[in-house]
Amino acid sequence: MPRPTATQLVYGSATVFLSTLAMLLLSQTGTGIGVAVIAIAGLGLGLLVAMTVPMPAASRVVRRGAAPEARPLPAPAAAPAPLRAVPAPVEARVGEHSR
Repeated sequence: MPRPTATQLVYGSATVFLSTLAMLLLSQTGTGIGVAVIAIAGLGLGLLVAMTVPMPAASRVVRRGAAPEARPLPAPAAAPAPLRAVPAPVEARVGEHSR
């Protein structure tokens, strides 16, 4: 599931706040259960609004009737020269190791 955009977060949050406030003021409820029901309704409405805000789609431009441009392929890079084994020095320094 894609992450919500900033627009979706703003619209959803504003809907939760404003719809809950409006329902609380209009219902004039004083009980805890009434407030909880209105809060859950506001959250549901905010979720609905946030999910229905259109997601930005990847724009694709399609020209009808025009043939696609033929782009030349880039030339392949030259292959690197093969590695050669480096000959070991003639004088081996065996005596300098720690004892």
